[in-house]
Amino acid sequence: MKVLILTDHSGHSSENSLYELASKLIAHKAIDVVDIASRKTVSNTPFFGCQKITDIYTTTIDSSFQFDSTDHPLDKNIKQNLISQYDFIWLRLPPPLSKEFLDYLDKAFSGSVIINNPMAIYETGSKAFLMNFETVSPPMRTCKSLDDILDFSQNFPIVLKPFREYGGRGIVKIEGNKVSNGKTSMSLQEFADNYESSPIDYLAVKYLENVKKGDKRIVVIDGVIMGASLRLPPQDSWICNVAMGGTSNHSDVTPEEIEIVNTIDPILSAKGIVMYGVDTLVDDNNQRILSEINTTSIGGLPQIAKHSNKPLVERGVDLIIKYVLKRL
Repeated sequence: MKVLILTDHSGHSSENSLYELASKLIAHKAIDVVDIASRKTVSNTPFFGCQKITDIYTTTIDSSFQFDSTDHPLDKNIKQNLISQYDFIWLRLPPPLSKEFLDYLDKAFSGSVIINNPMAIYETGSKAFLMNFETVSPPMRTCKSLDDILDFSQNFPIVLKPFREYGGRGIVKIEGNKVSNGKTSMSLQEFADNYESSPIDYLAVKYLENVKKGDKRIVVIDGVIMGASLRLPPQDSWICNVAMGGTSNHSDVTPEEIEIVNTIDPILSAKGIVMYGVDTLVDDNNQRILSEINTTSIGGLPQIAKHSNKPLVERGVDLIIKYVLKRL
């Protein structure tokens, strides 16, 4: 098979999962060619700008592919290729991805398998999608007005998550008359004034006092739980995201987390979501419950593999290839 990976290496580091995933992919016996097209490549501006074109500019990689900050492999040996020649497309683009771009991909690669399904990425990328899984989640509510927010916050401290932000961005906690973003705080009246001048939609979730016990990321591929890592918040914050200063540690998957995956996987699988991340927090009963679902460019598998000393990247790549072959 010929594979096209879509990425943007402008913000990459050696910790980015792309490099190990891609090198294991090209080593697989079912794969003949792995081409990578980056949004950073100027020649690809028309493609990533959703223009109707037939060509894309790529670098063909081999199993030695790895990150190099001074001589990046995706800046070299760039060739023009037809977008119609690939059997499957693997999206490794960072969020956010616009509906326009995801719709464009769906049409541009209509004859190929895309991991993950573009329109399903858009649907599941909204925090509001969690409302489908209230039985395994903390108390929550979609808030589309200040009245919604104030009403829900009367019950208990709450966390507000913008529908389409990611990496901990835009999250705030309301506790009484105090509003905090994990680093700084303001009065509820200040927040209300700011909101009224620039309203957005939020998913409001009950604040869990056990957040200090960490936010666990579980990586799932085609229904198989690959492993987990525990992200702990910095001492001066309650936000666990590594991008916001949290730290990542090895962790095991609990029975209640297996139940969570079993609850959500049939729905995600039916939509064409093959690789995804499940985030869990500890609730007031000391049980792990669903916090977030991530379906865009899931990272962390190489790090989980290192902690567990198991060939999880190879296994994950094999599961994806088996899924693609089944679809083809």
